[in-house]
Amino acid sequence: MLDFRRVYNSSRCLLQKCDPYNQSDVLRLYRAGGASYPADNDDLIIFVTRDVYPPSEFAVTLPFAAMSPGVAQTMWIVAIAVCFLLACALMWVFGSRYAPVLSGALLGLILALGFPQLFYGNEGCLDVGLVGVAVGCFLLERWEVAGVVCMATALVLKPHDSGLVWLFFLLAGGNLRRRAWQSLALASAVSLPVFLWTWHLSPHWPRELIENLRAFTIHGGFDDPGPTAAIEHGTCAITSLQALLSNLRDDPRFYNLASIALTAPLLLIGAVVTLRAKPKQATVWLGLAAIASFTLLPVYHRIYDAKLLILTVPACALLWAEGGRLRWVALALTTLAQLVTGELVWSVVLVCVERLHLSAATLHGPTVGALFSIPVPLTLLVLGCFYLWVYVRRCRTAEA
Repeated sequence: MLDFRRVYNSSRCLLQKCDPYNQSDVLRLYRAGGASYPADNDDLIIFVTRDVYPPSEFAVTLPFAAMSPGVAQTMWIVAIAVCFLLACALMWVFGSRYAPVLSGALLGLILALGFPQLFYGNEGCLDVGLVGVAVGCFLLERWEVAGVVCMATALVLKPHDSGLVWLFFLLAGGNLRRRAWQSLALASAVSLPVFLWTWHLSPHWPRELIENLRAFTIHGGFDDPGPTAAIEHGTCAITSLQALLSNLRDDPRFYNLASIALTAPLLLIGAVVTLRAKPKQATVWLGLAAIASFTLLPVYHRIYDAKLLILTVPACALLWAEGGRLRWVALALTTLAQLVTGELVWSVVLVCVERLHLSAATLHGPTVGALFSIPVPLTLLVLGCFYLWVYVRRCRTAEA
């Protein structure tokens, strides 16, 4: 629960009227609560005392910070589990209209391989469940108030997980556009007070936030996407294209810009088609499947964010029910994406690497680095391109 500790510490610091983005303030408060680590565990101290998300997250996390650590951690785990299980249930409701057994199998695979996300405690673990619930409520056109609350919560908690889904609804028009505007209005209303409060206590928080991000993304840091650090990520492989492109050139100035340059045209194509076509519900699922994949590619994400791939299940079920060659391509790519983003799969890989008794030099060599950094982003890129291609074809056919 290291990610949750970071959330809890920074939020509690804000409650105590100190700077939540200043590591010294957070560390002092953390140790005042009885937490201590050996002097040689500086990496762990950095991890739990440097916040890397904008102040909007405090609109969600402050109630947890008002609880004792044990109660807050338990409630956080319960929130993650309930939201994600509800999201999976809603995805099965839609998928069962086309292929109920296949939908249940795909969702069961996600749950079986991905249950360790409960113990990371990252905001993304909660965010993907909230997005799934919001999508289900909007497309069912039931419990839409709950859907708006969930989407607004996802936007303030981790906008780079939910932002593209929200934008898709905005462009799709009709009732989905209304729900998107309502979600944004609610997110803005709850975020503004905590932004003003944070700015009052910490006028320099933007600069401190950037410094915290740099502390994690430097070479050898926790979030370094380079191939030499890939094995250190363990079961939390990075999903973004930076991990793939760093094998070509391990330079942040190259792989950060290249990741955006590769995904921007694909997102632009999807946006233009959605704005023009105003897709119906069956076609909407194909667009959401593409968005779920592309969300994970341009900027930093990890495997727990990839549970957003539950949005691909109804699209896969739809293509499977239609028959033809596309059904097998959809099933193969969707299943492969779930396998490479499953924490238990990477646990097995790590055990196999350890039992090979490889030397430290080999473990940090290009071959093992490529093994841990290439499969996830490459699979997600292919999956996203496939669903985008099918989505564009359907929209053009409907328009004609």
